[in-house]
Amino acid sequence: MDELQNIAKKFFKLFTVVIALVIVIFLKLLTYHSSQATKEVVAIDEQKDENVWKPKNALSEIDKMPELVKKGYYLIAETSRFMGPGAAKIEDRYSGNNLACSNCHLQKGAQAGSGSWVGILERFPQFGGRGNKVGTIEDRINGCMERSMNGRMLRPDSDKLVAIVAYMDWLSEGLPEDRKSEFKGYPKIKIPNEKVDLVKGKQVYTKECVICHGENGTGVLSLEDNNSYTYPPLWGEDSFNDGAGMHRVITSAEFIKSNMPYLQATWDNPKLTDEEAYHVAGYINSFSRPHKLNTENDYPDKKLKPVSTPYGPWVDDFTAEQHKNGPFPPIIDFYKETYGITKTK
Repeated sequence: MDELQNIAKKFFKLFTVVIALVIVIFLKLLTYHSSQATKEVVAIDEQKDENVWKPKNALSEIDKMPELVKKGYYLIAETSRFMGPGAAKIEDRYSGNNLACSNCHLQKGAQAGSGSWVGILERFPQFGGRGNKVGTIEDRINGCMERSMNGRMLRPDSDKLVAIVAYMDWLSEGLPEDRKSEFKGYPKIKIPNEKVDLVKGKQVYTKECVICHGENGTGVLSLEDNNSYTYPPLWGEDSFNDGAGMHRVITSAEFIKSNMPYLQATWDNPKLTDEEAYHVAGYINSFSRPHKLNTENDYPDKKLKPVSTPYGPWVDDFTAEQHKNGPFPPIIDFYKETYGITKTK
C-alpha cells in the first residue's frame, strides 16, 4: 500500500511539473506572438511615417544640394555676408541692413505659417495690388529687397535671383497636393474690433519677446561674425523699413501668432491669442525704423491698399492713426459696402 502511495505521489509530482512546463511554454509563445505583433505594428507605423512628406531640412541636406541650389541657400541664410553690407564687393551690396531672408522665412523658408517658400513657384506669376500688375517671383523677391531688407533691387538677369529661385524650387520637391495650402502665406487671425493697446502690447513683448529681441528691440548679433543676427532687430535702423508688409499691424500679428515665441509656437499650435499677437504687433510697429521713399506711389489703385497700411493716401475718410492702429473692422466694412471689396487685412 505504501508503495502504491509513493508511486501515486511521484506521478502527481511529474504531472504537476508537466502542467507547469506546458503553462510556461504557452506563456512564452503568447509573449512571443504578442511581441511579434507589436513589432509588425511598429514597422507598419514607421513605414507610414516614412511615406509622410516632410519639409526639407536644408542645413542637414546642404552637402547633397546641387551647386546652384546651395548658392541660393547661402544667399538667403547669410544674406548680409553675400549680398548685404558684409559683401566683399560694393556692387554686391544689395541689402541695406544686416538681416537674413531666413530671419523671417523661418527654417530657411521651409516652415509653414512663416511666408514659407515651399510650393511658392506654383503661385507665380500672380497679381499684386502694390504694383497693380501681374508680377513674377523675381519681382516678389525684389520687393523684399527694397522693403524688408531696406535695400535695392537685384538686376533682372542677376545670377543671385536665379540661385534663390532654384533654392525655392528645391524646397518644394515632392510637395503633395493636399499639403499646399498649409505652406501658403500666414494663417489669418480674427481681427479684434478695438484699437491697438500699446500697454498690453508692451506687456506681451516683455513676457514673450524680450529674451530674444532685447528690451530695445535690437535683436541678438551672431557670435560667428558679430554682424548678422541670430535673432533679428524688430525696430531701429537695422530693421525692415516702413514700406515693408511686416510694418502693417494685421500682417505682423498673423506672422507673430503662427511663429512666436520662436520654437514654441507653430501655425497649428500657437502660444499667443489673436488679441495678444495684435497688440504686440502694434507695440513693435510703434517704434521708428528706416523710411521707404515714394510709398505714395504704392497701390496705384488705392482701393486695393490693405486697411492696416500705415501710410497714405487712402480713398476713405478714416484717419492715419486708425489705418495704423485700428480698429480695422469699420474700415473693412466700409470697403465692402462702398466698393464691394472684401479685405482680410
